[in-house]
Amino acid sequence: MGEHCRSNDLVVNPCKEKQQSNMRSSNADASICLTPYRKMSLEQAIEYVEEDEFVEVTPKSLRLRKKILDHSKRKRGEKVED
Repeated sequence: MGEHCRSNDLVVNPCKEKQQSNMRSSNADASICLTPYRKMSLEQAIEYVEEDEFVEVTPKSLRLRKKILDHSKRKRGEKVED
């Protein structure tokens, strides 16, 4: 999804819509501007990944992803390792 300024990972779901309340207007959230992603070479992607991540290589793209995609399973795996 993006880079975090700290060493820990944030769990985000880009498909979930933000809940609207009475205090917030729907137009205020509609104008979110996202910064473009950083294009990486294969070497840069390999340097960037952590131990719990993969680099998926296809002819048209490089993708960085977690080895275990489900957050709750990742948390259980971290507890077992400790």
